[in-house]
Amino acid sequence: MTLAASRSVQHGMFVIEREFAHAPARVFAAWADPQAKGQWFAAPAGQWKVLERKMDFRVGGRERLRGEWNGGRVSDFDATYHDIVQDRRIVYSYAMHIDEKKISVSLATIEVAPAGKGTKLVLTEQGAFLDGYDDAGSRERGTAALMDNLAKSLGGTP
Repeated sequence: MTLAASRSVQHGMFVIEREFAHAPARVFAAWADPQAKGQWFAAPAGQWKVLERKMDFRVGGRERLRGEWNGGRVSDFDATYHDIVQDRRIVYSYAMHIDEKKISVSLATIEVAPAGKGTKLVLTEQGAFLDGYDDAGSRERGTAALMDNLAKSLGGTP
């Protein structure tokens, strides 16, 4: 097999916008506080178990979430925080692995802004999907499900 045949990259980007009936500080804290984030940033209950969860929320800090799906596959989210503006913005990059294979590297930007009596959140993700991994929109759907989880954790409906 030639290098060109065994190595490839496909790029993708998506934007998800949500409004929450809570102050920007509360929505931001759901991302910044490890205990709060642990309430919503995970795969569906009963389908996946946490193997490792660490979070150091600061510029240069890291976040790691590894878990095992019921079928035995292990997913690994390994992130680095690059920019944090309190109650306004979070920028991080992350690599995703399935079992030991790196499937993608992404840049995510979370923007939080006042909107009426609540908050507008805009999540933008740019991804490089590696070596034949065909995302087929699953990252966007999974991230949208996480935003539904976030809404529930804040006491709202998705």
